[in-house]
Amino acid sequence: MKKFCLSHVKKENRIHFNGKLTTLQKKKLISWLFLLPSLIGVIVFFVAPFMVVIYYSMINNPIQKEFVGFANYVNVWNNAAFKQAAKNTLMFSFLAVPLAVILSLFLAAVMESRIPFKSYFRTFFLSPLMVPTASVVLIWQVMFHQNGLVNNVGTFFGAQKIDWLKSDYAAVVIIVLFLWKNLGYNMILFMAALASIPRDLLEACALEKANKWQVFWMIKVRYMSSTILFVAIMSLISSFKVFREVYLMTGDYPYQTLYILQHFMNNTFASLDYQKLSAAAIIMFIVVTILVYIMYAIENYYGKDVEG
Repeated sequence: MKKFCLSHVKKENRIHFNGKLTTLQKKKLISWLFLLPSLIGVIVFFVAPFMVVIYYSMINNPIQKEFVGFANYVNVWNNAAFKQAAKNTLMFSFLAVPLAVILSLFLAAVMESRIPFKSYFRTFFLSPLMVPTASVVLIWQVMFHQNGLVNNVGTFFGAQKIDWLKSDYAAVVIIVLFLWKNLGYNMILFMAALASIPRDLLEACALEKANKWQVFWMIKVRYMSSTILFVAIMSLISSFKVFREVYLMTGDYPYQTLYILQHFMNNTFASLDYQKLSAAAIIMFIVVTILVYIMYAIENYYGKDVEG
């Protein structure tokens, strides 16, 4: 009798477990059905084109389609125009992205304090987001033309006129443009992050008589590490999008310090050199992936003690 009862209980448990397993399978199936449209979109519009780019980067041309291995990558790597474009792009990103993060964090900290006309300052920094790109280009051309506003002000103080966009200062003009367009958006993100820091923690720091620098560096920055990472990645992406403004102001072949990777790719595409274009795109993808991984590693190391 005892053996019968035990076997009956095991049988019921097995049926109950199988019922649970079936329910879980149904839930998983429903989840995958909801995800299916997005997955199809990602595969069709991102994964499949990426595979095509890899394929084109390893053949001699789209007509003969002979496999050449990494020969296209070697040719691109040894190309003088690619080297110039890569150097200018890296220099611009390494200068503009840290400035965008640091200055927007500073502005967010200032806006957090009780200053007069804070709402007006906030509106001023957000206004570039509402200005169309064509208008921005027109304003910058008027300001930095050889007979523009900046030169007119400079000559009033005895300085010589400079054709800014055709001089060694051209990169400075584009960095200022990049900061002007992106500081407001980054500032709002940092202001939201600052508002989410636990108030009791800041009060405890005040009771411990910690100064403002210690509170900012040891508490606020650590709690904002994930936001800093997000802003850095978004700023890195935006630094590659500055090509639009540069192209509209200077055309296909700008001054050498403004010739960036997007110029190289745009001109390569115009010449229908798809294998070179694909190889350059893959190299660019690898470099950006490495940079993002480094930023993730730094954020994980620096902010791990405040997670959760």
